[in-house]
Amino acid sequence: MTVGESLPPVARWSVGGAFLEALASRDYQQMAATLSPKVRLRAMLPPGPTDWEGPATVAEVFGSWFGSAADFELIDAAVGEVGGRLHLSWRVRVRPAPFGIGDGWHVIEQHAYADAGEAITSLDLLCSGFRAEPANA
Repeated sequence: MTVGESLPPVARWSVGGAFLEALASRDYQQMAATLSPKVRLRAMLPPGPTDWEGPATVAEVFGSWFGSAADFELIDAAVGEVGGRLHLSWRVRVRPAPFGIGDGWHVIEQHAYADAGEAITSLDLLCSGFRAEPANA
């Protein structure tokens, strides 16, 4: 590195942790606070690719997936980094699943790669879909 050359940006793990804490508590207002005003969420969902923009809209999307569940358990979550991008992953159990999918327990796992400084500016998400758990699980 030469004089005057700047260091590459470093992913902010703390904002990733704050995002996951908001998800764990289903606090979508707090989730929106972790997102930049121009955030973009691009998601590969079981029906196909889709995207949303803006912190309130992105938080509302997560609320539509998890907010109406009577029972919600965060099973696992992690923050990491890949080449300067945050890697966020989480697995949750919900009952009932949204969108009329079913009344029993469902598991969903999502992985996201995020660009982030003080706030998350973009999220690229891959979703397993809501998978029904066997009744004896």
